[in-house]
Amino acid sequence: MDIEKSWNKALKHTEIIRSRVQALMVTARTHVPYILLCESSINMGDTVVRKGEVIVEKPSLILPPNNPQFQGFEFDSEESVDENSMINFLIVRGVSMPSFRYDNKTNFLDIYEGKLSEAVKHYEDLLMRKENIQTGLIIGHEDVWPFSLLIFICSQIARNAHTDIQKLLDEFHRKGKYE
Repeated sequence: MDIEKSWNKALKHTEIIRSRVQALMVTARTHVPYILLCESSINMGDTVVRKGEVIVEKPSLILPPNNPQFQGFEFDSEESVDENSMINFLIVRGVSMPSFRYDNKTNFLDIYEGKLSEAVKHYEDLLMRKENIQTGLIIGHEDVWPFSLLIFICSQIARNAHTDIQKLLDEFHRKGKYE
């Protein structure tokens, strides 16, 4: 599947069930835990569960603007979808990401023996019982899960943009008063 079809498939099938409540950090590294659920293409009626975290590095003055770095997203190398082609693909479509490093660490891959809707309810209840406000819950398609994860991270960045700009301004003004 080419990158265009993969992206469109991810847009069609990605649903953010539960966003992270806490904002991304502007001046420090942010760990963004997630649970990504996909209908299994091998065991019909079951759900593939990926748990992990994306580590979003703090803004860096060394990197040129809009030159993000993606690690651990496992884009399909057979279809020549790599980090650079993904960045170019996003830029052409007007999707601009800050120059952070996005490092995905999937630390749990399992099968939930039940339908996707049952898995969603199970993990929503689990996160609610644990009062977990940091973990995002996402639905995606198994073939294009890295794109679904990227869509989730983009939504977190966009959701916090105004707050992040205000924090940067406050930090700048606070430092300026003491220098």
